[in-house]
Amino acid sequence: MKKIFVLVMTIISVGQSFAATHKNPYTVSTFECIGIYYKVDSADLGECKVNYRPSGSREWKTALPLWFDERDNEYRGSIVGLTPDTIYEVKLACREHDVQFKTRTRNEELKIGKTTYLDTGVISRTIHITESGNADSWHLVTPKPGYKTTIDPENTLDYNIVVEASFVIIRGLELKNAAIHGILIEKNVHDVVIEDCHITFWGRIGGPRTFGNVGGSDSAIYAKKGTSRLVIQRNSINNPRGASNDWDTGHPNGPQAITLNNSKGGNIIRYNDIFSTEDHGFNDAFGGSSNFSNEGSPNRDSDIYGNIISNVWDDAIESEGANMNVRIWGNYLHHTYQHIAVAATSKGPLYIFRNIFGISRRTHRNPLGGSMIKVGEKGEYKGGRIYVFHNTALQPKGAFRVFSSHACHNTITRNNIFDCHGPLTGLRQADPPSDFDYDVFTGLNMGQGYEKHGIRKKPSFVRSQGLEFYLAPTITTVKWGKTPTQRGGKTVVITDKLITIPNPAIDAGVLIPGFNDDYKGKAPDMGAFERGNSPLKFGRHAQGQTFLTPWEEF
Repeated sequence: MKKIFVLVMTIISVGQSFAATHKNPYTVSTFECIGIYYKVDSADLGECKVNYRPSGSREWKTALPLWFDERDNEYRGSIVGLTPDTIYEVKLACREHDVQFKTRTRNEELKIGKTTYLDTGVISRTIHITESGNADSWHLVTPKPGYKTTIDPENTLDYNIVVEASFVIIRGLELKNAAIHGILIEKNVHDVVIEDCHITFWGRIGGPRTFGNVGGSDSAIYAKKGTSRLVIQRNSINNPRGASNDWDTGHPNGPQAITLNNSKGGNIIRYNDIFSTEDHGFNDAFGGSSNFSNEGSPNRDSDIYGNIISNVWDDAIESEGANMNVRIWGNYLHHTYQHIAVAATSKGPLYIFRNIFGISRRTHRNPLGGSMIKVGEKGEYKGGRIYVFHNTALQPKGAFRVFSSHACHNTITRNNIFDCHGPLTGLRQADPPSDFDYDVFTGLNMGQGYEKHGIRKKPSFVRSQGLEFYLAPTITTVKWGKTPTQRGGKTVVITDKLITIPNPAIDAGVLIPGFNDDYKGKAPDMGAFERGNSPLKFGRHAQGQTFLTPWEEF
């Protein structure tokens, strides 16, 4: 049968509603990723291959095939690692159904229309932003050039800023001492950028709900139901007034850095510094609701990357709900209980790749860690595809286990370094089942998991001047039993000899189209850091920007 090629232009305009009628296939883009949605009439189309290239380029690149969700008769998936504001040509190939179309990534450079300069010095009132811009003329709210603006109601008002308008940029402000939330974004507001701000000492004292306290989820940035296309970047969010309890007094409850409630998606949270002290730790750094739903936080078509997060008593990143074309990568997650929570992923696919899992601890007094990735289900909310690629767990005092003890559905792992003491997964059966392979796993047992090509030897790292941990060229291991060895011209027998061998995690990974095509050596290295490539960078200056913000300079 002759193949049919259809050209479909599906450039999603800025601010377009996700509920709008789309062509088929259609795409939703962020700065560096493209989510693809392709409805079909039959489930019998097999694998849907993806090729892409910048428009005008001769060379086609290969992306990970789309995942078919038989519940919706829809192929879904993402192309990652793209360039902002670039037109891409995309080809989908599903047996006799071939489709070719163009789409464009979002532009990081936004055109400013109106600029509102706030008063210099300390402002003690809440700023209400009610005037919207538009896609070609954004409304910027910022200090006067060369001056600093601090909004500090000294705990007498609930919020520093209330956003009731769309196409708004909030830049370079210092926000202190809000009684509840630093920035409140009202229902259904879309296209808001919060960048280069310092938000601190917000919220109520709080504490465990089991003790009758209030104040849970008081946030530096709090978005009500139905918000979308929020960009939260290069902010320092630190030291809330309140404090989450740890697990000694029940489920943690307390302040959060960013909370999204049943968002409509399209959010980008990147290059933020999130930290506090252990006595004023967060419940979740990023979180929201509803966990068991087809919406949730961030819901869909969203990216969370390049952030440094620490001092969290529950989840460093809580991405729960639909998780439809959500990508979480390149984050450094440290001093938390669980690094990433994905219970439930009701739709998918969700991509978790090249994150660093640092210290995990359960309570102030109990150093036993939690899970690298929390999974789970509730009723119909389960079964969405989850990809876990090239993450690195750092020891000592890391997470006790890889996946939580709940059922782990429809998860594919490849090329991760899971250095931990406990199991890979729980013992609960999951349907759809998961596929674990080609990972370094050093724990006690696999649970329901099985790794045919996995590595059980503990890796060794070489630390750079930053937060990079490259695989060391060699590791030491024990050669069990009796080994004849030459010593001073004589043969002696050494029991359980310590030997040096090449690091088994170097060049031991498998190729994952679109995720490790730039590997060096014979094959991809396991873990987040590829030897020979540029180092991963995290936090406010990861983009190479070294300028001082107004709240730092003046």
